[in-house]
Amino acid sequence: MNLLLDTHIALWALVDSPRLSAFARERILSPEATVWISAASVWEIAIKHGLGRGDMPISGKQAVDFFRVAGYRFLPISGEHARLVEELPHHHGDPFDRLLVAQARHEPMRLLTQDPKVASYGAWIDFAVS
Repeated sequence: MNLLLDTHIALWALVDSPRLSAFARERILSPEATVWISAASVWEIAIKHGLGRGDMPISGKQAVDFFRVAGYRFLPISGEHARLVEELPHHHGDPFDRLLVAQARHEPMRLLTQDPKVASYGAWIDFAVS
């Protein structure tokens, strides 16, 4: 199973945060899972860290290094991914999350998120709350 992690789930998995639900932890650790991180998540981390946001304690470079050590694969952003954002219903206004949804639909992959607005996109989304 190809599993795309949203930015918060990915960061929580790295630090084994108590905010990571048992469902998410099981999915990520499953031997059948190939875990992916979108370039959009690295971009989001780099932007928010660069702005000094407290909810983004690591830099983009650190995130890439940590994701590599964890064995996660990187999903680049293609023109097709970007184009598909336009076709999504407007359940969510965050451009990073909308791109993750488009990527999950196009590849196809399961997008693991804790955000109920992202979860409202449906079939490609796994809502992972405690």
